[in-house]
Amino acid sequence: MNHATSGTEPGKRMLRRGFVSVRSRLTEDDVREAAAVLADRALELPELSGARTVAAYVSMGREPGTRALLDALHARAVRVLLPVLLADNDLDWGAYGGEGSLVGVRHPGKIELLEPAGARLGPDAVLEADAVLLPGLAVDARGMRLGRGGGSYDRVLARLERAGVNPALVVLLYDSEVVERVPEESHDRPVHAVVTPSGVRRFR
Repeated sequence: MNHATSGTEPGKRMLRRGFVSVRSRLTEDDVREAAAVLADRALELPELSGARTVAAYVSMGREPGTRALLDALHARAVRVLLPVLLADNDLDWGAYGGEGSLVGVRHPGKIELLEPAGARLGPDAVLEADAVLLPGLAVDARGMRLGRGGGSYDRVLARLERAGVNPALVVLLYDSEVVERVPEESHDRPVHAVVTPSGVRRFR
């Protein structure tokens, strides 16, 4: 581990705890209301409204809600890819088939996740996406994202970069999670846009 990484990771861990703590105080009504607004705002993005394939994820707990957005994209006949967590924390993918097509999967040491019930398409399926929705806890003024710390999406971004494909990278957050600066490491990549209940902010 290099010095930059060893100095950055404790700062990231502390920040993550703070953002998770704030989210934990949100009520179910707060989360539900924000999710509806986030879906409307996200669907107005040209990157999503014009996409044929979107790689997304199923929000859990107090995360900014994605379910309304997934259903709206599916209703528009957009192909929605959802992640399947592998044992090494990499991600496989499956297609979202609408309401009732998700199954609860318990991974060792993690909360139960909702994953697509259908066929597994392989980790490279994300290369077909026109847009990728990334989970996160914060994004800064440069578009640098603070992830949840598992490293799964770092692998996804590295896979996209190696393949030379450039889908739109979008993160959904609450308004208070857009901050001036988050710590970054050499492998971190900026997102193109953040959607919050109060609006959309673009980077670069």
